[in-house]
Amino acid sequence: MSRNAFDVLQERGYIEWCGAEERLRELMGQEMISAYVGFDPTADSLHVGHLIPLMALAHIQRAGHRPIALAGGGTGLIGDPSGKSKERNLLSLEQMQENIKGVSRQLAHFLDFDCGKNSAMLLNNYDWLAKISFLDVLRDVGKHFSVNTLIAREYIRSRLEDPEKGISYTEFSYVLLQSMDFRHLYETYGCRLQMGGNDQQGNLIAGADYVRKTTGGEVFGLTQPLLLTASGTKFGKTEAGAVWLDPLRTSPYKFYQFWLNTDDRDVERLLKLFTFLPLEEIALLMEKQASKPDERVAQRRLALETTRLLHGSEATENVIKASELLFGTEGDFSDLQEEMFLLLKEEMPFTALTEPLPSSALDILVACGACESKGEARRAIRQGGVSFNGTRVEDEAASLSPEELRHGRYLFVRMGRKRFYLVEFSG
Repeated sequence: MSRNAFDVLQERGYIEWCGAEERLRELMGQEMISAYVGFDPTADSLHVGHLIPLMALAHIQRAGHRPIALAGGGTGLIGDPSGKSKERNLLSLEQMQENIKGVSRQLAHFLDFDCGKNSAMLLNNYDWLAKISFLDVLRDVGKHFSVNTLIAREYIRSRLEDPEKGISYTEFSYVLLQSMDFRHLYETYGCRLQMGGNDQQGNLIAGADYVRKTTGGEVFGLTQPLLLTASGTKFGKTEAGAVWLDPLRTSPYKFYQFWLNTDDRDVERLLKLFTFLPLEEIALLMEKQASKPDERVAQRRLALETTRLLHGSEATENVIKASELLFGTEGDFSDLQEEMFLLLKEEMPFTALTEPLPSSALDILVACGACESKGEARRAIRQGGVSFNGTRVEDEAASLSPEELRHGRYLFVRMGRKRFYLVEFSG
């Protein structure tokens, strides 16, 4: 054991509510415990909103305990009403299973599944929930849950009070299934702790009570805070929608930019939540940030750490090089991996040309849409504002050879400081 895991979670801001926190802290200092976080795979990728409980699991593992990631292959077929204003569309079993495959690949970036006694586990609750009959649930589980207590919860009451939305018996029963999960994990794997977002507090309390009533076991619930930005918006939401962990949904470049654009008022909290940097190092970063805020050293470190954790060092280096070039610092695309060019197609105006290379720089600028006419292209070159792959274009009549293209096919065109075009030649 290293530092007490409860102290780590508390210092870094992962705890909003915890049942019997002093006892849980004591237990975490005495023995290895298993803790789980459940996620319903309603998509084939997690998004940054899932990162808080996932990072909490990772810190728990680093402190010597065993994390369990529970895929809701069963509960996901029902849909959790917590925090939802209307009922979800139900997914098929086949789609749910495909989504779990996609998510499992992402978990390996944060949890170690092969480190000995406290190796992480990925389980699917469909494996046991599908074997239980409806009569068994009503007789052996339902009798332990008070309808009066359930309808008193705000998220259910608000749905019941709105006749247009309402709540189905399907969603109303979700808490029973989640509680059954906790009991199964306790009895099968000795799991003592369930964690989730603050909208899960009612479900966590119900699950812990159910385990205690039916097994006599000592178990705990812990919630993480709902993360709002300093401007009051829900963290992880952008004008383009959610920020996903899958690079095909949110490119490494956009992922990096998301963190780089963090508000100064949020950056210290996000460094604590979404990186493994020691708190002492974060404090030093914030001192540098305060002395030279224009350099945004804290945001740059946050973007570096989060992108490297998810996408790896090589992709992160490519993203940083691209970012430096796009935002006006020195550098070129000479050693940028081809994979990054493929991703950059989505980040800037992109043109694919199947014919042979145009005969002059003027033709290239017109062909890619950087200039509307050769006259406009000629003026831009004479003003010194045009570069091809990081090299300034001096001669408007100069031709481009295939050897000058990156990876034999890519040309990065820059107009002034903030206009960029990517051209792919395949002729």
